[in-house]
Amino acid sequence: MKYDVIVVGSGYAGSVTAHKFAQDGKKVLIIERRDHIGGNMYDYIDENGVNYHKYGPHIFHTNSDNVVEFLSQFTKWYPYEHRVLGKINNQFVPIPFNLKSIEMLFEEDKAERLKKILIDTYGMETKVPILELRKNDDDEIKELAEFIYEKVFLYYTMKQWDLSPEEIDPAVTGRVPVHISYDDRYFQDKFQNMPKDGYTKIFERMLNHENIDILLNTDRKDLVTIDLENKQILYKGEVFDGKLVYTGAIDELFDYHLGKLPYRSLDFVIETHDDYFQGSGTVNYNTPKEEDAFTRITEYKHMMNNPKLEKTTIAVEYSYPYDIDAEKGNIPYYPIFTDEIKNRYDEYVKLTKEFNNLHLIGRLAQFRYYNMDGIVEAALKEYENIKFK
Repeated sequence: MKYDVIVVGSGYAGSVTAHKFAQDGKKVLIIERRDHIGGNMYDYIDENGVNYHKYGPHIFHTNSDNVVEFLSQFTKWYPYEHRVLGKINNQFVPIPFNLKSIEMLFEEDKAERLKKILIDTYGMETKVPILELRKNDDDEIKELAEFIYEKVFLYYTMKQWDLSPEEIDPAVTGRVPVHISYDDRYFQDKFQNMPKDGYTKIFERMLNHENIDILLNTDRKDLVTIDLENKQILYKGEVFDGKLVYTGAIDELFDYHLGKLPYRSLDFVIETHDDYFQGSGTVNYNTPKEEDAFTRITEYKHMMNNPKLEKTTIAVEYSYPYDIDAEKGNIPYYPIFTDEIKNRYDEYVKLTKEFNNLHLIGRLAQFRYYNMDGIVEAALKEYENIKFK
């Protein structure tokens, strides 16, 4: 079989581009290392009847009509608005931190005073980065900001990234908002739904095309290699002149020619309980590692559409340094960004420019974090950019 396009990886980045090329009449081969399609989006019905997300919780939310229109070809939806609780002072309060959180954690008089100051200063229905709060001249706002920084952000980040407080860049906290609102939803996007039949079905339907062949349990390097000296892509040892869409780790593609890129990884301990275990789909443990070694617990039954199940499944989440050969932490999840690492990644990108038929899409290939809707949009856009090259 002669292929026009080879796609490495069957997550959103690979599957969206494979689908689009197949629709154009191109013969597409997908090479997938795992025993299933869907990448980290893979889910299945477990022994408790729970739709379990194997690689951590995935909540679909977006403001993009384009993404909704594309994915709706492959699924129906049901409404789901995600809520997250955080363990603070032995209470479980809404995250992101908001006016309800203040009411739960402070004495009534102080809570009313803090809420009034925040509303008067920033207005209702606003999201204020914690970094901005910490710079405020008002003593009470500053005190609140330091409380939120420690109780919501600091310990969680230390566990997630294995960093000391001194190593955490204050600018990173700019991503942590305080929501001056009584809206305790985790997201405020206009479209917040879950796929009726789960995420795996989306990929099955997307890739169900006569022009797409899929090889599971197949390592890319057993079929596709890079000839750096001659600037060629080889498929089964022969020069491949079609398009290679690569969604895996870029350093691995080049056999770590410029050194490895670091990632954080995750491991999940699965437990079964009766009825429900916790009050929301996700509970963050914003506590010191000595108190709770894990970062969060996800209960997937909360995310299902009116489940009538006697049992529930939870996943207790631990953070690890990535090591492909380790028993735990052998899947790359989150790129680690430093100036040195960013420069190393840029050097890898320069290598790709020497191949006119090599295209990078996805969080590993592009060494960046994508939300679900973001990677779908990026894949659709990149397809348009490369289809005529």
